[in-house]
Amino acid sequence: MLDHRESVSRHAFETIGVIHSPFKEKFGIPRQSGLMSAAQAQLELLPPYDRDEAVRGLDGFSHLWITFVFHGVRQGDWSPTVRPPRLGGNQRLGVFATRATHRPNPIGLSVVELTGIKREQGRLLLQLRGADLLDGTPVLDIKPYVPYVDHVPTARAGFADGAPQPRLQVAFAPEAEAVCAPRPDLREFIVQMLQYDPRPAYRGDEEPGRIYGVRVFDCNVRWRVDGDAAQVIAIDPA
Repeated sequence: MLDHRESVSRHAFETIGVIHSPFKEKFGIPRQSGLMSAAQAQLELLPPYDRDEAVRGLDGFSHLWITFVFHGVRQGDWSPTVRPPRLGGNQRLGVFATRATHRPNPIGLSVVELTGIKREQGRLLLQLRGADLLDGTPVLDIKPYVPYVDHVPTARAGFADGAPQPRLQVAFAPEAEAVCAPRPDLREFIVQMLQYDPRPAYRGDEEPGRIYGVRVFDCNVRWRVDGDAAQVIAIDPA
């Protein structure tokens, strides 16, 4: 008799699309989708899934569920317990009680806003807003968000019962402000990214004066934290 554990132990999945995102590294990505309205991305559907009929009717939905692969983490690198940033990074919970990236199977799930569907140079692209997705993320599936079943008003959310609040006020040094002058979208993106303090929660306040760097769009953004303020000190070409 076939052991049921053997029959369900392996599955093969096709990558149906890839994400094109301003986030070029994990550092700086919001810890949940929807926190950064300035975080716009594209989902490019790949052949043979890039057929117009495959997305027929999708424009009737405002939001989507995106099932994806955490490709920026080491495969097999998981632990039964993790340290959620929402708890300060010092308390451990079971991995299945969190949305941590280091999981037995590196699969993620995000709700994003669908702002458009278009063809560009033959490519079928879904325009997304509020994405918490690394550039190059492989996408496994897309499903429409259906409010009457996906939104449960009486649901409990454990330690994450409520959206995180911005922690830092964001200011720009004159040189950085000058770079943003012709790119107000870049400035707003940086403000939304830094106000939630992307530093590791368990190290955040232990390194005052440290200069951090993060790569977004075509830029390297350098910044430091002093108390409850983040100052962008430089924005250089990546």
